[in-house]
Amino acid sequence: MFEAKLSEGVILKKIVDSIKDIVTDVNIDISPNGISLQAMDSSHVALVSLNLSMEGFEHYRADSNMVLGVSIANLAKVMKLADNSDAITLSADQDATHLKIVFENAKNERTTEFNLNLITIDSEHLAIPETEYQSVVTINSNEYSKICKELFSLSETVQVTTTPDYVMFAVEGEVGSGSVKLGQNEGNQQADQTVLEVTEPVSQQFALRYLNMFNKAASISNFTRLCLHQEQPLVVEFKIENLGVLKYFLAPKISDE
Repeated sequence: MFEAKLSEGVILKKIVDSIKDIVTDVNIDISPNGISLQAMDSSHVALVSLNLSMEGFEHYRADSNMVLGVSIANLAKVMKLADNSDAITLSADQDATHLKIVFENAKNERTTEFNLNLITIDSEHLAIPETEYQSVVTINSNEYSKICKELFSLSETVQVTTTPDYVMFAVEGEVGSGSVKLGQNEGNQQADQTVLEVTEPVSQQFALRYLNMFNKAASISNFTRLCLHQEQPLVVEFKIENLGVLKYFLAPKISDE
């Protein structure tokens, strides 16, 4: 038996919304400690990894490990039935054929129930190697999201370069070339801070189309964490307060030179 109630159901709505453009069908892993999922996009360029701890739920029960295969597109459609102020309860029996989803709104006494059919997905669990990142940039989510959006109108690819003093996002396209440089800024307003932890400078190119898709998660976290290593994929990390973490992994683009 599995049952998990999230009093702020809007968080789950936002998570589903921020991964639905990247992955289609996913196996949701249920354990007594919490909920996790890992899935790659169809072109094998990006990977989504989500971990939600049992402590972040109002109520959580999982008697044993379970795997629930769901279509994210269908789950996103079901989530539209929920208001932002609804509590959401997920439940499934052992060897279940469906995931029961209940939306409850205490204010207007409304309860919505839906049984989402489960699917069988053959997917290997990828071991993500523990990496000591050479550069970690923590940046305001809205600021970073805006930079990626604006640069995408000028080029499909961005060169991300880190030094101990700044992080630079540079583009080169038919329109011309340019860059946005953000210096280490630990100002009084926490929301405006940019924090650089650089042991070794890194310079890599990434597809802005993917970065913009990842940034749909900006609404679940005030800060975006970029973890870079010259020999590894980029990790874009969104911490979900008191609940867990959503990470995206993106392979760098290999330049033609």
